[in-house]
Amino acid sequence: MSFRIQPTAPARPNRCQLFGPGSRPAIFEKMAASDADVINLDLEDSVAPSDKDSARANVIAAISDIDWGTKTLSVRINSLDTPYWYRDVIDLLEQAGDRLDQIMIPKVGCAADVYAVDALATAVETAKGRTKKINFEVIIESAAGIAHVEEIAASSPRLQAMSLGAADFAASMGMQTTGIGGTQDNYYMHHDGQRHYSDPWHWAQAAIVAACRTHGVLPVDGPFGDFSDDEGFRAQARRSATLGMVGKWAIHPKQVALSNEVFTPSDEAVAEARAILEAMEKATAKGEGAAVYKGRLVDIASIKQAEVIVRQSEMIKG
Repeated sequence: MSFRIQPTAPARPNRCQLFGPGSRPAIFEKMAASDADVINLDLEDSVAPSDKDSARANVIAAISDIDWGTKTLSVRINSLDTPYWYRDVIDLLEQAGDRLDQIMIPKVGCAADVYAVDALATAVETAKGRTKKINFEVIIESAAGIAHVEEIAASSPRLQAMSLGAADFAASMGMQTTGIGGTQDNYYMHHDGQRHYSDPWHWAQAAIVAACRTHGVLPVDGPFGDFSDDEGFRAQARRSATLGMVGKWAIHPKQVALSNEVFTPSDEAVAEARAILEAMEKATAKGEGAAVYKGRLVDIASIKQAEVIVRQSEMIKG
């Protein structure tokens, strides 16, 4: 273990982030009543340029008018290469109530992008006397973003989460695909007359997880475009969870249950984690640095994994 201990990621449920366009306020109540842990009201890709101002007004009103329960409430602003983002930040922090938890910054390519939003947010908060500091989530969706992923993860104390935006990422990388996430038909190995498909997103996800875990940020998987393919969604979500991601986006309400299903530790997994912790406690009481559980060695690394599972379960149960 390095002398510099990795900081712990924020302790909040983040199994599913449900997105909805700011230009469709009729769906906000349904989003608030959903089982998603995080609500992302969108001002960016799902909102036409002609609707940007009205969508922003809709979102600002909804932040205070709707009961969002205990969910993390986030707004995705427009990217820094547009003329809309500065007004998004200013109006949200000047006009929206304190119920807003987070701003999501899309298409982040370097730490300076986060610094720019941080500086503007800090100025507005100071001017308006806002006592609740806004948190950030960033989306990695470009070649520059993945190349600078670690400096982005370390860019601001406001940063709580980082997501992979597969569609724009694929376009930026020049990938020959139009699918949003999931298996790609031409990404396969050929052996013994059979095709063996691998995951084209794996390396980017792993880089995001490593950067996030190094700097105490929650790593989140992004969208799965084919909302008619439940098994495809489950498969990608399970791969993401196995890699260390804590949740996934839902771009359709039916994906909320699928995401929660995958990222909620099962009763069996929680029971085993608690049993591992108990076995280690008994070993420690005897002055032993490791224990044996069901025929396998349990040491400090196993304990940390078990603690993560138990902590997730306790957070989800409230």
